[in-house]
Amino acid sequence: MSDRTRHPEIPGDNPLLVFEGWYAEAQAVETGPADAFALATADGRGRPAVRVVLYKGLQGEKLRFVTNLASRKARDLAENPRAALVFFWPTLMRQVRMEGRIEEAPAEESDAYFASRDRSSQLGAWASHQSEPLGSRAELEAALDAAQKRFEGRPVERPPHWGMLHFVPDQVELWLAGPHRLHDRFLYRRTADGWSSERLAP
Repeated sequence: MSDRTRHPEIPGDNPLLVFEGWYAEAQAVETGPADAFALATADGRGRPAVRVVLYKGLQGEKLRFVTNLASRKARDLAENPRAALVFFWPTLMRQVRMEGRIEEAPAEESDAYFASRDRSSQLGAWASHQSEPLGSRAELEAALDAAQKRFEGRPVERPPHWGMLHFVPDQVELWLAGPHRLHDRFLYRRTADGWSSERLAP
C-alpha cells in the first residue's frame, strides 16, 4: 500500500465535492479509465449482479450513467431501485463507495446526451439488444449494417430502449490507503440537513 499523506480528519463537509476533486486528480494521473466504476444491483428476489460502467458526470448530487433500458441491470433496477457502486483509482490508492437509489433521467436529458455521442456509438446503441442471447458475431455486425442503412444521410435518433440513469447516493465512503494497512475511511450519511460524517476503523 502507498505511504501517501493521510487526511487526519474528515476531508470535507460534502463527500460529493470531495469525490469530484479526487476524480479530477484521477483523470490526470491514472493510466486506466478514471471514469470506470463497478455497479452492483439485485433483482426482486435479492440475486446480485455487478458490472463496470462509465461515469457521465454529476448533476446536482446525482451521478449519471447510460444504459440499454432493456438490459439486465435495468431489469434489476425496475424490480429493486437500490444499488451500490465503487470507484477505485490504483495510482492514487483511493476508492469511493456509495449506496443509494436509481432514477431514470428525463427524456430530454437522455436525448441531449445521446446527440453528443459519436455516430458509431449511436449506431451501436441500435444494433445491440444488450443482455439478450446472440447467435454469432456476424449477427451483431449485420444489425449494425442495418442501422447504418436505416440512418444513412440523416441524424441517428435515440433508441427508445436507451437512456440516462441517475444514481442518488444516501451513503458515501471515502477511502485512502495508509501505511501498515491502517487506511483512512470516512463514512457520510445523507440527513435532512445535508451530510453527517464519521471516521471508521480500517
